[in-house]
Amino acid sequence: MTIPAPPPLPPVTGHRGAKGHAPENTLAGMRKAVELGARWVEFDVKLTADNELVVIHDDTVNRTTDGKGAVAGMTLSELRRLDAGRWFSPDFTGEPVPTLAEVMEFLLKHGIGANVEVKACPGREVETGAATATALASRWLGGPSPILVSSFSPVSLAAARQAAPQLPRGLLTLKFPTDWLQQLRDLGCASFHVLDRRLTEARLRAVREAGHRVMAYTVNDPARARELLGWGLESVITDYPDRIFAAIR
Repeated sequence: MTIPAPPPLPPVTGHRGAKGHAPENTLAGMRKAVELGARWVEFDVKLTADNELVVIHDDTVNRTTDGKGAVAGMTLSELRRLDAGRWFSPDFTGEPVPTLAEVMEFLLKHGIGANVEVKACPGREVETGAATATALASRWLGGPSPILVSSFSPVSLAAARQAAPQLPRGLLTLKFPTDWLQQLRDLGCASFHVLDRRLTEARLRAVREAGHRVMAYTVNDPARARELLGWGLESVITDYPDRIFAAIR
């Protein structure tokens, strides 16, 4: 099976929107990333109890809303009653937990690319991967904005591949596994998303020479961003796109 390659990656990708400047994984965060000049963003997707796709990172709503409880145990209407902005700053009071459809609509309107991470709640890896890939393929592929789907979960990536094989995929890793190339090939991933401190120039060179693109997360130090991009890294994922842009211009 042909492995779909992601489009050219930008040097700077906004992490969960622009996480350092606005509440993560919200439309306010996406707007801020665009204001700061980001042409790509990264964000996380989960399924609700009623199988709706929402943009949120944690398995619970406790940290990033004024509510408590597991995302997988809440319906979309219950999630929508929560405030996902005030925890960050009173300026963002009333910001809702967005749906994937809302985020897609905003990004497509502005021509912004996305690295969409399947962040499945425990036990929901298959359905979340499949549902996310199906939604992205039906509304995003062939549109004005570049796209790829990524995950730490091989199960979610396999489900995404089954649901939408034409969708570019990226493998996320906390460590740098010795069998990285085999994992990428087994999952049909064209990009490798590596924790910043696990990346060396030699490792980066090896992945690129094998024909894969590389993103590093989460890079907030401008000097480190310059170093990584100088090595030939395609993209740094950062909470502060403005700082990295200023450092590399």
